[in-house]
Amino acid sequence: MTTKAVKDGDSWVITGSKKWISNAGESEFYTVLASTDPSKGSKGITAFIVEKSDTGVSFGAHEKKMGFRGSPTREVYFDSVHINDDRRLGEVGSGFALAMQTLDHTRITIAAQALGIAQGAFEVATAYAHERQQFGKPIFDFQGVQFMLADMAMGIAAARALTYQAAVKSERGEKDLTFFSAASKCFATDMAMKVTTDAVQVLGGYGYVSDFPVERMMRDAKLTQIYEGTNQVQRVVMARHLDDL
Repeated sequence: MTTKAVKDGDSWVITGSKKWISNAGESEFYTVLASTDPSKGSKGITAFIVEKSDTGVSFGAHEKKMGFRGSPTREVYFDSVHINDDRRLGEVGSGFALAMQTLDHTRITIAAQALGIAQGAFEVATAYAHERQQFGKPIFDFQGVQFMLADMAMGIAAARALTYQAAVKSERGEKDLTFFSAASKCFATDMAMKVTTDAVQVLGGYGYVSDFPVERMMRDAKLTQIYEGTNQVQRVVMARHLDDL
């Protein structure tokens, strides 16, 4: 971690930068993890609240993303940003643990996000299949298309059940939350990528152009497999918490 925070009396001085920050430049407040004792590794990381208006805070150019263009993504720079100690979150050195605990809850929101994207793509594809005529009948009547739509509906239903189950565990603080939050994120986002890709396929050439929303949904779905921890990382997390089940 290159971002560092050094104690200066009753204040802290933060120097460094953060990449891939959603809504950077738009949000007024930022939770910043900084190394306060590099010799302690992850136990030497502390969390702070930094405000957009703090002297020394600046932002990089907007990233040119494939999807999720409604949410700006930029780098955030901290040039000797002075903040009071009351902006510290938790104890000194507890930042990494706080971040990991937070992920147990926020991963479920990514699952829900993916679920909504998939549901939208499914609805567009189903409506199109009923309207589009080939060989004198709707393409919905062809078994190949029916199989694709059935698989889409099945995946969405399964992801919804897992996401809701994880949300209940988050609300109750159950011990197997870490496994289920990672599982819901991993399963729902992989499902969303497949469903949106199949939706493009159902629409054929129309799915590949911006006249219909499924190409955007497919681009948006890809990010859900990556942020809040890649789905490869989610599988590692699940494997490490199998004993919690």
